[in-house]
Amino acid sequence: MKYPKNYAEFLESLNALSPEKEWSEPLKSLWFDAKGDWEASHNIAQDDHSDIGSWIHGYLHRKEGDEWNAGYWYRRANRPFSKLTLDEELKELVEFVLR
Repeated sequence: MKYPKNYAEFLESLNALSPEKEWSEPLKSLWFDAKGDWEASHNIAQDDHSDIGSWIHGYLHRKEGDEWNAGYWYRRANRPFSKLTLDEELKELVEFVLR
């Protein structure tokens, strides 16, 4: 499996058993989330102290319903609290990482 070029290819990659080792940590985190493994996704995101890691971290806490914690991580990422649906934000995140 190659590095996805777009969101559609990312979605196709979900048929695999695991993400590619060569993928960036943010993309791996998003892959695990899209596969329904919140814990694996969170473990990667919490170790990434960059803006994208913080954004993914905020998204994950919003997904679990912890708006206070999500707000903290969105602020750390210099992003507003998302008003998108979770699916829309996942797509936005994946497309951002793929750029």
